[in-house]
Amino acid sequence: MGTRTERRTALIQGGIGLAGMLAFIIASARLDSLGISADSMRALLILAGLVIGTVSFAIFAQGWILFADKLSRQRLYTAVLFFIIGLLDVLHISAYSGLKLFGVETGLHLSDTLLAISHMLGALGILFIFSKEDRQLSGKHKFTAFIGGALVSAIGIGLLYTYQWKHPEWLEYDGRSLGNSVIWIATLPIILLAMVSMVRRSCKASSSAAITMVRALMFMLLGHILLMLVDMQASLLHAVGEWYMVLSYYFVMKGVYRLTIEEPFRSQQAIEAMMKHMVDHDELTGLPNLRRMKEELGQAVRSGASCIGIAVINIDRFKAINDSLGYGAGDKVLTEVGERLTEVCRDAEKVYRMGEDEFALVFGEVSDAEAAERRAVCLLHTVNPSVILDETEYHISLSMGLAVYPVDAASVEQVIQYADMAVHHAKDQGQEFSRYVDKLRLVTQARIELENDMRKALDQEQFFLEFQPQFSLQTNQMVGMEALVRWRHPKRGIIPPGEFIPIAEDSGLIVQLGEWVLRTACQYNKKWQLAGYPPLCMSVNLSMRQFRQYNLAERIGAILTEVGMEAKYLELEVTESMTYDIETALSQLHSLKQLGIQISIDDFGTGYSSLYYLKSLPIDRLKIDRAFVQELMLDGNDAAIVSTITAMAHHLQLKVTAEGVESEEQLEFLKQQNCHEGQGFLFSKPVAAGILENEFLSRLAG
Repeated sequence: MGTRTERRTALIQGGIGLAGMLAFIIASARLDSLGISADSMRALLILAGLVIGTVSFAIFAQGWILFADKLSRQRLYTAVLFFIIGLLDVLHISAYSGLKLFGVETGLHLSDTLLAISHMLGALGILFIFSKEDRQLSGKHKFTAFIGGALVSAIGIGLLYTYQWKHPEWLEYDGRSLGNSVIWIATLPIILLAMVSMVRRSCKASSSAAITMVRALMFMLLGHILLMLVDMQASLLHAVGEWYMVLSYYFVMKGVYRLTIEEPFRSQQAIEAMMKHMVDHDELTGLPNLRRMKEELGQAVRSGASCIGIAVINIDRFKAINDSLGYGAGDKVLTEVGERLTEVCRDAEKVYRMGEDEFALVFGEVSDAEAAERRAVCLLHTVNPSVILDETEYHISLSMGLAVYPVDAASVEQVIQYADMAVHHAKDQGQEFSRYVDKLRLVTQARIELENDMRKALDQEQFFLEFQPQFSLQTNQMVGMEALVRWRHPKRGIIPPGEFIPIAEDSGLIVQLGEWVLRTACQYNKKWQLAGYPPLCMSVNLSMRQFRQYNLAERIGAILTEVGMEAKYLELEVTESMTYDIETALSQLHSLKQLGIQISIDDFGTGYSSLYYLKSLPIDRLKIDRAFVQELMLDGNDAAIVSTITAMAHHLQLKVTAEGVESEEQLEFLKQQNCHEGQGFLFSKPVAAGILENEFLSRLAG
């Protein structure tokens, strides 16, 4: 793209130069032989001079007046420069016409001097003004520059007039003086340097304004050469040179306008357009956002749309992906899902990013609610579920909730809210699709109330612990226990963990709750040790949010110090999903192991752990998920999985605990596989602290 622009720029500049040189050759060879009268020549020269003065003052006005609150260095200095040039050119034409100014006779010597100085100032000014990057100036620079330029002009012009007054022989013009010739010749390389500078700028920035300034300098060069080669006597070549300068100053005016006003204005427009796009679109996926969706839905409703379906789509277990594989992986999943939803949409359908892991689909042309539901389900099944993360293929699942305007809601805000309710209901129920019904409002309200009650429960000590014993399968003796949190609600009674734990995880309360469980479990264990019972290991589950805490080891170490319990009597249970981000997992687990804490992987076999990394994890135990244990006597696959996990753990020198042991047959099978420990209803259900102490710990002590 840059090479093509440079080539186009070079062609334009070359064409201008060729045309100018041809005009120059024709003018040199033919124009003086046309027989035009001296008075006509003088009229053309005077007219050209007046036009030059007019254009110069127009450049001054353009830079001085327009966008006065956003004055740039280039525009201000160009305005001052051409104020001086315009003044010099008016005085030049006045002197050329023989007018008496300030009571002093004028002549061609003064006229030639003023014109030479004007050209040199123009070339020098353009070179220095546009050779540096532009920047904004404060208001005080405006008057300082103008006053300074006016004083310098007044002093310089005054000196010239004083010199002519003292040397009246100047009135008799007999050819160009040596001083004037030096100025005329010295101006040529300055114009060429300015041209080179502007050509480089036009190639570097692909600026049409810079190209226009190159045209101006080209005409300035040709005009200057013509005026330098002829004397001040009236001639057609002299007139052509002056009119070349008219064209030069015209292009300067045009270039300055583009460079200092038009291009910045367009850049500002582009920035504003980009900002507006950012306001209405998601930065990551580029999809229109919730704000934009509300606007467009509102327009559709006002235009009389009869039926609009709004589906909210949620990525299942997205937080686990984000937390375990990192935010980069999460961003890639979001981008992929957004692109795939867009690909399967029809013309009348549109995808939006609502925020976090939620997208929205709007079905703009559906006949009724049933048609919207059929289309939503069809589209959900069309999305490709596989995604490659770190060269590994993962399968993602989506949940969708649908609400239809005006069947389910009478306003845009409501229909979006109801679709969001429906998708959360689908996730809670383990379904992939849910259509909004009125009872969902009650469910959502109850969920919000439960979250609010949970915040109070932490302060009011409504939570308590139960403990499930863990037994050695070889000795049938209790060797440990797992702490499990329970909630005694003042109105609803005991609330199952499966009901409040997901809410705690979503709201972030799980961190505070998890820390309470850890501290309380350690306090119980230390209390039993002080009471003389044999010291046992206490197992406590860690949530994903806890595991991602940068200072987890420090916080747990502080709790152990506070309670006074040795770290070897605490076992922390983590899930496989916490080890997806292997670098973070290794760092966190090593920090915990340095405290002397034991680590186990809970629900092993239900996730997608890499066996390659498993060998490097600093863990002590694998806990076989209850789902495999419950069916191992009925399903040969489950039996094979349990056997494989046990054998693998032995080879890795890890302990194995089977969860959910409920029958003697399961127990015998696990013993045959040399499983170390088990817990489940066959041994004991979770019991209160007092029961554990009286029925299990006391038995060990006896």
